[in-house]
Amino acid sequence: MMYAVSACLIGENCKYSGGNNLHKELCSFLKDKQWIAVCPEVLGGLSIPRECCEIVEQKVISQSGRDCTREYVEGAHKALQQIQEANAQVVITQPRSPSCGCGKIYDGSFQGRLINDNGVFVQLCHQAGIKVVNVDDFLRKEVKRL
Repeated sequence: MMYAVSACLIGENCKYSGGNNLHKELCSFLKDKQWIAVCPEVLGGLSIPRECCEIVEQKVISQSGRDCTREYVEGAHKALQQIQEANAQVVITQPRSPSCGCGKIYDGSFQGRLINDNGVFVQLCHQAGIKVVNVDDFLRKEVKRL
C-alpha cells in the first residue's frame, strides 16, 4: 500500500513556525512501507516560516487578517495531484492544521479552540474519494491490527 504523509510529520521543517512535528512512531511504521511526503502550504507558495492561519467563514485568514485562501487551495490541488500520481491510497495528516487537519481544526479565533471540521487539503482529498486520517487515529488503528 502507498501512503502519503504530511511532510512535517517526518521531520521536514515546513510548518508555519519553521519547525516540524516529527512523529517518531509514524516514522518507525513507515520504515518498510512505500510513501511520499507532501506539504500543501509550501506547494501553494507560502514561505517557511509564515504567519499562523486559521479557517474563518470558508476562507483561510492569517492572524494579521491577510486572506491566504488562494495559496491554500492551490497547494491542496498540487498535493492532491502528487498523491494521485503516486497512487497513494491513504493520506496521514497533521491534526488541527488549516490544510491537513482531519476531523478537528482551529475555530478561526486564534484562541486555540477546536471545532469539528477538516482543512482545505483534507476536504479536497475527501472529494476525490481518498481516505484521510490524522496521525494519532491512524496509529491507534494500526496498533490494534497488530
